[in-house]
Formats: sequence, C-alpha cells, structure tokens
Amino acid sequence: MIVTLTANPALDRTIALDSALVPGEVHRASSAQEDAAGKGVNVARVLHGSAVETLAVLPLAADDPFAALLDPTLAIRAVPTTAHARANIALTDAAGETTKINLAGTPLGDDVLRALVDAVVAASDGADWLALCGSLPAGAPGDLYATVIHAVRARVAHPPRIAVDATGPALETVLAQADEIGAVDLIKPNEDELVQLAVDLSAPDVDRPALHSRLVREVEADPIAATARLARELVPGTVRAALVTLGGDGAILVDAHGVWHAGIPAGVDVLSTVGAGDSSLAGYLLADRAGAAPAERLRTAVRYGSATAALPGTRLATPADLPTGDIPVRALD
Repeated sequence: MIVTLTANPALDRTIALDSALVPGEVHRASSAQEDAAGKGVNVARVLHGSAVETLAVLPLAADDPFAALLDPTLAIRAVPTTAHARANIALTDAAGETTKINLAGTPLGDDVLRALVDAVVAASDGADWLALCGSLPAGAPGDLYATVIHAVRARVAHPPRIAVDATGPALETVLAQADEIGAVDLIKPNEDELVQLAVDLSAPDVDRPALHSRLVREVEADPIAATARLARELVPGTVRAALVTLGGDGAILVDAHGVWHAGIPAGVDVLSTVGAGDSSLAGYLLADRAGAAPAERLRTAVRYGSATAALPGTRLATPADLPTGDIPVRALD
C-alpha cells in the first residue's frame, strides 16, 4: 500500500480560456471544472486509477463541500476539523499555458495537527511508501513534515520508505534535520524548486540573491547538466534519491548509483500542467512498487506526467491515457 498525506487540501477550480491570457483584459471561458485536490490527493487519485492500493490522509470537516467531490471509491482517512479546504484557481489557455492562484486556507489547530501526525503513523503500518505532499496549512510549523517523519520512524515497527514533494520550510527542515530523523528516500522538485532549495540550504554567509541569479542562469543555459549537479549535492548524503521534473526537457533521476535523464514522448500536446508533477511522482512510485530499475522508474514517471499534461483541466492520467511513444532514457556522467 502507498499512503499519502495532504496537510493542506484544496478545491481546484480550473477555468479554460478560449484565447491566451492577457492581464487586464476580459476573457471568455470555454469550460470550468471543480475537483477535490491537493498534491497528496492527486497522487492518491492516480495510484487508485492504476489499481494500486492507496490511502489518502487529510484533514476534513464533515460539512466541507470538498468531501462530496472525492471519488467515493478512493480510500481516505479523514482527520476531523472545522476548517474547510482552501481554493486553488487555475487558468488554462489555448496555448497550453497555466496560471495558478493558490489561496492559503484556514489554519488548523494544534490538536488537529497532532491528530494528523497520529493518523499518518497509524496508516503507515505495513505500507510500502509514505508520500508527504504539498504546502503546509496556514500557521502550521515549518517542521511539520519533519515531525511526521520522526514519528513514523520512531513508532512504526517497519516504517515505509518516504517521499517528500514540497517546497520552502516544509522541505528545507526535512533535509536540515536529516541527521536526526534520517534521510528521506525521495524528493521531487522541479528545476526552479531545486534552485531555491540549494539557495535555502546554503551557508549563512553566502550572498543568496547572487547565488540564486547564478544558479538560474546555469539552469537556463543547460537545464539537464545544471539540475543534475544540484541534485548530486544532496544525493546520497542528505536524501537517497531525487526525481527532478524539467517540463519540456523531461526529467532526471539521481540516486546513489547514478544519474539518468529521460526526454518526453513525441506527439504530446500540452493542454494543462495542473497535476502533471503529482502524476510523475505517482508513476515513479508505481514503477518502484513493481520492482523496476531506476531507468524504468524514471521512464514511467515521465510517461504519467506527460499523459496528465496532455489532458484538459484537472484531469489526471489513467493507464488508458498513457502515451505509447518511446521515452529515451540515458545515463549521465
């Protein structure tokens, strides 16, 4: 089983525009859709759609409209709260560009946060993977994910491997506390998030704006080599593996044994990037659970991410949506 934690679930409202988004102009919408989401919920939805046993842990109020939008066949463990899920707004245009506005949401009380940790510990008993995904609720301590990892590894007899797909303090504290809580098994940033992580983890006396500018230039000049170098600074000392998604440049996987790059399949037209990164993580976990080698785990991650990017709105890839074209994977020095 694969367990996901979505500490800050969201109602995703996706509006498709007939033309390119122009700030200050009036636009006509061709469609609108609302889905129960949040990164961990999205990962669980993809896993469930691929017939893999999964359990999504999240805070959920009994009267929250979010609950009615969840797939009734998706297994969830809801932690009671009075706070309703926040709303995310995504605007997608005819050119495949996505503009997102993510609201912060209502803070959760300390009692709810403690119950959330306990729920994850209980759910993790016997699981293969635990994926901690997305932003933290407003007002939550930045080390919430580190607290969850410590609790799972201290209280579960055979703890699952742990993946973290987050940014900012939620991820930074997990890596900064690796000596105390142990290295996580996988992180899944995109190239921009990896650059920011490298800046956040730099020494206190480093000129961080200058470092950020230099790293951005390096990634723009050679995204594959630059992100591989940044990821290798973390792997395997701080994290055991990094899956870095690069949009149209595919993705790289770095672990203790090597570095691999995968391109994207031919013939994929991007309609919406909403959920593409979550689908990539789900694809990786699916392949790992099946015992695939690193190159095939990376290939499956790209296949699922590309499939979701080719779907409109907030639709997430199922096996029937996967592109059949070749995905070239090569080992890098």
